[in-house]
Amino acid sequence: MKRNSFLILLLFLLSGKVAAQSVTVEAQIDSLQILIGEQAKIQLQVAMDAKQRAVFPVYTDTLVRGVEIIDIAKPDTQYLNDNKRMLIKQEYTVTSFDSALYYLPPMVVSVDNKEYKSRALALKVYSMPVDTLHPDQFFGQKTVMKAPFVWEDWYGLLGCSFLALPLLALLIYFIIRIRDNKPIIRKVKVEPKLPPHQAAMLEIERIKGEKIWQKGRSKEYYTELTDAIRTYIKDRFGFNALEMTSSEIIDKLLEMNDKEAISDLKELFQTADLVKFAKHDPQMNENDANLINAIDFINETKQPDEENLKPQPTEITIIEKRSLRTKVLLICGITLLSAALVATFIYIGMQLYNLFA
Repeated sequence: MKRNSFLILLLFLLSGKVAAQSVTVEAQIDSLQILIGEQAKIQLQVAMDAKQRAVFPVYTDTLVRGVEIIDIAKPDTQYLNDNKRMLIKQEYTVTSFDSALYYLPPMVVSVDNKEYKSRALALKVYSMPVDTLHPDQFFGQKTVMKAPFVWEDWYGLLGCSFLALPLLALLIYFIIRIRDNKPIIRKVKVEPKLPPHQAAMLEIERIKGEKIWQKGRSKEYYTELTDAIRTYIKDRFGFNALEMTSSEIIDKLLEMNDKEAISDLKELFQTADLVKFAKHDPQMNENDANLINAIDFINETKQPDEENLKPQPTEITIIEKRSLRTKVLLICGITLLSAALVATFIYIGMQLYNLFA
């Protein structure tokens, strides 16, 4: 019975020890020796269970007498062992202006209302070395050291300088455009229209060169040939032969031309009507004869003064007033370019001041 009680008491003591070891507090300093005015960093580190709550020590402006606190960083928290453990780090930046060996007492952290202490630290502060052999010797103020030339410092300045040139040129162009309120004058070259007989002969030469009647397409051949003649009659005699029947065209021409020229045309129209409406299959010599009839009709009815006429291209001058929309666009462009140039020059001035100040 006594042995069992002893084992229970031993397990209780061991469990209490493990629980006590579940919280660890450590303090480290990055430099044990500094000169007067230099800085050192003290890192306070607490490891504990994730469910526990820690309260770090609160300092005002001094850690101990003679050691001043310059900055206290925000705590850095890390979770370990599948978020079961937690590691919190707190960093203190300290300095001193009196040479001495300072004892830094343990830092106290409260975890679940129970205090844990870190180990004590030491900080040695040295004064500036003095030349004891020449105590009366003083050195004047050193001149300002010139910074070395680095191209990277000039990239922004050079880039803005090159950008300002085209912006300035474009601004000048817009100002000239808006001051020049003259109308826009454009000249359009108009190609002349061929005389009726020349246009008809070109079309007939095309039909002749294709020789589609030799491919068994007589209907298409006569349709193109009569359309060329109808277009010629429309342009030459001034009535719309394209919308008239063959007989109506012949009757109209009889009123204004000789019967000999029209007789050849009448034979052509008759053959064409037979091919298109009666499925007539003309012979080879008949196709050639109708082509010649079309050429003879054109040559016999063309105007004599157009024989050697070479039409010249004409030039038309178009005068347009500047629209209100164009003026508004020019004004907006001038405003934006002016603002961009002002900003560019300000930036260049600031860069030059920073480089040479």
